[in-house]
Amino acid sequence: MIKDHRRVLLVGCGTCVTVCLAGGEREAGILGSALRMALRLQGHGDVVVDECTIERQCEDAFIDLLAQRVPEYDAICSLGCGAGVQALAERFPKTPVYPGLNTQFMGILESQGIWTEKCSGCGNCRLGEFAGICPITRCAKRLLNGPCGGSRDGKCEVHPDLGCGWQLIHDRAANLGILDRFERIVPPHDWSAGLDGGPRKVVREDQCIAGMCSRNLP
Repeated sequence: MIKDHRRVLLVGCGTCVTVCLAGGEREAGILGSALRMALRLQGHGDVVVDECTIERQCEDAFIDLLAQRVPEYDAICSLGCGAGVQALAERFPKTPVYPGLNTQFMGILESQGIWTEKCSGCGNCRLGEFAGICPITRCAKRLLNGPCGGSRDGKCEVHPDLGCGWQLIHDRAANLGILDRFERIVPPHDWSAGLDGGPRKVVREDQCIAGMCSRNLP
């Protein structure tokens, strides 16, 4: 993506991607060194690759810190998430902005170096109905009325290395003594609040941190 540019600024992000060891100051430095070495070996040692890191790429106040530096470069490579890439592109409309990461999901730390997707940001949270475990995200088939029948030994039919979402829901509900709530039919999910309804926007939000936005439930 950056092969036709002569001056490239790698921009790391000090929040989410730093925590998951993907795009913080350390990773920006490693990538910058690797690119400069590769360019020299290919006979392009005159290409300038610099790096810097700001606290959050999804917040304009922190992007302000780049405003004076960006005119010195003819391209930016963002090591933020997809939101960070787009925020930089909007702020600097005359400068190409490329993604340095492949954003995958919102997740939590399962164990050292391992993150697991737990929320799809569907905009219509059902965690209160399913013992705090999301069938939209944790079930590969997004089933709301029980398992598919293809799981074996508590493992998912689609992803055998993962636990069956409905097995997890059942076990937790049993521990809580609320299995009887699953005797009723759960109506179809309202997908209009999710991504299928187009780009979403939150107005007056006091619980928005690092681009992860939520709203109060009724």
